[in-house]
Amino acid sequence: MTYPYYKKLFDGKEMPYAFIDLDILKENTKQLLIRSHNKKVRLATKSIRCRSILDTLFKESDQIQGLMCFTAPEAIWLSKQGYDDLLIAYPTVHPNHLEAVAKEVKKGKRIYLMTDLPEHLQRINAAGTKMDVCLPVCLDLDMSSKFPGLHFGVHRSSVASVDGCKRYLSALNDCPNVALKGVMGYEAQIAGLGDNVRGQSLKNSVVRRLKAKSLKEITKRREAVVALVKAEGHTLDFVNGGGTGSLETTTKEDWVTEVTIGSGFYTSTLFDSYLKFRHLPAAVYAIEVVRIPDEDIYTCLGGGYVASGMPGTDKAPSVYLPEGASLTKNEMAGEVQTPVVYKGSEGLHIGDPVFMRHSKAGELCERFNQLYLISKGKILDEVDTYRGEGKCFL
Repeated sequence: MTYPYYKKLFDGKEMPYAFIDLDILKENTKQLLIRSHNKKVRLATKSIRCRSILDTLFKESDQIQGLMCFTAPEAIWLSKQGYDDLLIAYPTVHPNHLEAVAKEVKKGKRIYLMTDLPEHLQRINAAGTKMDVCLPVCLDLDMSSKFPGLHFGVHRSSVASVDGCKRYLSALNDCPNVALKGVMGYEAQIAGLGDNVRGQSLKNSVVRRLKAKSLKEITKRREAVVALVKAEGHTLDFVNGGGTGSLETTTKEDWVTEVTIGSGFYTSTLFDSYLKFRHLPAAVYAIEVVRIPDEDIYTCLGGGYVASGMPGTDKAPSVYLPEGASLTKNEMAGEVQTPVVYKGSEGLHIGDPVFMRHSKAGELCERFNQLYLISKGKILDEVDTYRGEGKCFL
């Protein structure tokens, strides 16, 4: 899309505002489903954070089934809104949250609690015993690789091997109100690490070699753990793996039944740096030019929506349109002002928009109560984000 297209479409709208281009969202969805090779797709709510968009994606294909939530309160809230098949991506240990999940499960809802420690199982078992219900859980298998002097991946789970799984299953035997129904292994070093970053050819080469080496080992690890779990008599509802950045490799594993996708639908800037795929920006926000302090410098109000994670320029938002515009190196994007360098032909003026992209997908929605939904040159709707519904889960 072009700068004049979006500028004309939103003429007169107060800034800042955020929007989802449904035409691009639809194309991204099509490509992501092709990359998923008929595996079931679970939506990562953390990367979407808008119920209207969740509903839109569910309508796109029967291949999309289930949600991966990032907290128990979120899963409980979504369950009460009518959603089902909810996998909580991170462990829940607070008794009130566990009992609230148990209440929903007792109603017949499918909510899977993430686990890797005996303490997780014990606390869940206590809640299940108190509420007189058997609670389904998922084993979080750590998929990081350990190379000499390097932990390649994220520090996620305590279960990182077949032996670790055996200890987990032994602890599970002492928890009669807990049922192991899923296995998840998120290979963050493959799915969440760019390997085609502009201007970093040497690092890209190293990352690609590390990814290839890691894949050989983690594929066997996931297969062995799933085989052990099944051999011990546990009937699994799913084996989950991967993310937007690893669909090509995760879907090759026959024992994986589903993949999780979130960021790829919006395509934030972190997903511009992958060698094997390229999706389009569907989520954009606009900030307003309020000053022109120097030639080719246009200072906008606000806009400094920096992403979580290790601080760095890759976590800053970037200018999307007009094409050729960029942030200044000294100020970047700030809470109250964002200077933009632009020498192009669009002729920016006071009150004009500058269109920006966030580094991470769902975090954009923490800054806006509503999202405009647009298609074919028209604003179709304005819908609430989680924030707009008064929800903040972390």
